Amino acid sequence: MTIVTNLGFPRIGARRELKRALESYWHGESDAAQLQATAAELRVRHWKLQREAGVDLPPSNDFSLYDHVLDTAFLFDAIPERYRTLAVCAPLAAYFAMARGLQRPGIDLHALEMTKWFDTNYHYLVPELQAGQRFALRGDKPLAEYREAKALGIETRPVLLGPVSFLRLSKTTDGSDPLDLLGTLLPVYAQLLEALKAEGARWVQLDEPVLVQDLDDAARAAFRQAYARLADGPHPDILLATYFGALDDNLALAASLPVQGLHVDLVRAPEQLDAVLRALPAGRVLSLGLVDGRNIWRNPLDNALILARYARGHRGDDPLWLAPSCSLLHCPVDLALEKKLDAELRGWLAFSRQKLEELRLLADALDGRAGAEAALAPAREAADARRRSSRVHNAAVKARMAALTAADTARATPHARRLPLQTAALRLPAFPTTTIGSFPQTREVREARARNKSGRLSDADYDAFLAVQTEQCVRVQEQIGLDVLVHGEFERNDMVEYFGEQLDGFAFTGNGWVQSYGSRCVKPPVIYGDASRPAPMTVRWSRYAQSLTQRPMKGMLTGPVTMLQWSFVRDDQERAQTCRQIALALRDEVTDLEAAGIAAIQIDEPALREGLPLRNAQRQRYLEWAVEAFRIAASGVADATQIHTHMCYAQFNDIIDSVAALDADVISIETSRSRMELLDAFARFDYPNQVGPGVYDIHSPRVPDRTEMVELLRRASEVLPAEKLWVNPDCGLKTRAWPETRAALEAMVDAAQVLRAELSAA
Repeated sequence: MTIVTNLGFPRIGARRELKRALESYWHGESDAAQLQATAAELRVRHWKLQREAGVDLPPSNDFSLYDHVLDTAFLFDAIPERYRTLAVCAPLAAYFAMARGLQRPGIDLHALEMTKWFDTNYHYLVPELQAGQRFALRGDKPLAEYREAKALGIETRPVLLGPVSFLRLSKTTDGSDPLDLLGTLLPVYAQLLEALKAEGARWVQLDEPVLVQDLDDAARAAFRQAYARLADGPHPDILLATYFGALDDNLALAASLPVQGLHVDLVRAPEQLDAVLRALPAGRVLSLGLVDGRNIWRNPLDNALILARYARGHRGDDPLWLAPSCSLLHCPVDLALEKKLDAELRGWLAFSRQKLEELRLLADALDGRAGAEAALAPAREAADARRRSSRVHNAAVKARMAALTAADTARATPHARRLPLQTAALRLPAFPTTTIGSFPQTREVREARARNKSGRLSDADYDAFLAVQTEQCVRVQEQIGLDVLVHGEFERNDMVEYFGEQLDGFAFTGNGWVQSYGSRCVKPPVIYGDASRPAPMTVRWSRYAQSLTQRPMKGMLTGPVTMLQWSFVRDDQERAQTCRQIALALRDEVTDLEAAGIAAIQIDEPALREGLPLRNAQRQRYLEWAVEAFRIAASGVADATQIHTHMCYAQFNDIIDSVAALDADVISIETSRSRMELLDAFARFDYPNQVGPGVYDIHSPRVPDRTEMVELLRRASEVLPAEKLWVNPDCGLKTRAWPETRAALEAMVDAAQVLRAELSAA
């Protein structure tokens, strides 16, 4: 019998129950016991849902209160020294301090650095290690959650981040190689596996996604060392899970490791199946990732069944498992909650529960169960209907794409000649100050939006409310002394959703939430057809805000690559083509903003680095079309109009030439958590344009003072010339409260003034 399994389930709950429980706890409105009770309720609900959907072996320990990489660091006592005292007396407080920072009387803790999980929009906390690091088991989370499921009569497979991937995803504070710590880490992994075995676990899943990346000899040796050590002792059977790409030149290594099963991603890399079948030793479990764990389209089940039958024909009696391509963390929970989607579009979609049901259908068809193959017909019919649908294709968009020329992808003159015109137009001092765009989205703002959406607040009254909020935001920025202002974005629900709602070819769900980090959830648009802009999207509020002040007002847009990356993207044409369509729509918005008198326009691209393919050989082509898309959006303006972009939580070393090729006049980046380390790439490259290194970590509730920001700006001035530097927070301020926002921005402006005085005195 074919086994249906799953690599991981969404944690947040179908209605974001975890988000609400976390934020209630952080605000002091509930206690730890209530938070943990909600977490336990979600785990039970999700195990039962998976079993109802037909999963034979669901995972456990895939649940997290914040992030699974942080969980791994905490589990193995990889807790930096600054959190140690707190961890002894208040472990949960220390856990959240590592994630978010903590500022109380007598306590001021910075959060761990945060970055993207491979090429997804999920953010993980980067473990901080050092030479001589010691590891030990702290708590029993994997064991406890395995016992919870077992008490329900559900056998699960505990999930752990594998030891090599854990170390490769970590950073050291002293420049040493994290892999040097493997010998110290492995005994603790072995101790945990032995405890799981004693608890009765039959299988354990060790996630090693770095196996789909380019590995050097040291990393390959680390894999051999790690799994030889883990096999040398009592342990459950090990499923080695790889995903997000093909094993390729790491296949022989993966197949040689002493594990009992191997999971491969056949959605991202179906072409690897033949090689996997040849390489995997007889008797091993082969887990086939056949439905897409990262998108929401119904899967082509006929194609998946062909792959499964092909594998069964080659594997004979060896066990075969069917699974999603990766954890379903990146998908919403249940399509059944979508009551307002039109029937045609809804028929094209599958959320997490539906994907598991698809796997059950595939397994039944593979095993020859009566009626199973006939049950695949609706998927076939839905795919045919989608291909034929007139709403997917727009002849005008295709004609405009065909007319693109090289002149549409470049500014008329280089930055060095544009800069004097922009400086004169904007009248900026040294170390100019600005923000990234959004200001606090208070409960009042969110409630007004909800009341307007439900019809309880008229459009006229809602507009009047937004006008008041915008004017107040402008006045606060003037009082603080910021040089380039923003309108605050009170009309916007999300930086992608807001634009997608106004573009043709986009659709929206009601409950299609996925986790970005911690309690931060997003509801990605669904790009189902050719993208175009029927009308201006941001001009009205930007023009109104500019009318309120003599200071320059910055227009705020989300860039084409980020619109693409943070959406559920159509899979019937190349992503590059979809990205160019979005870029053309944004180009119209940029030129309309310029015509409305907006002299600085920010086109955010935080997802540029995120979209980078995991293999070096595939990266150049992606970077070429990603840069081209940005330039299509940005290049229709005059030289005096200043184009900004923003990127956050990304490493730039290996793409700095492409970042420069964007030719944005100013780029703002996240640097406060890394203490300006990320600027080194810009200095080594001799980045030609201007840079705004973030001096205020907005993802933490702590408020940095002027001294801290001055120190960061001095560090920045040591690696980049003062005339290239702007001063700004790390990211938008929508998640923060007004008191902390104002205090932090006042300190930021004061810090800029200190640097200006030092520059004048030099």
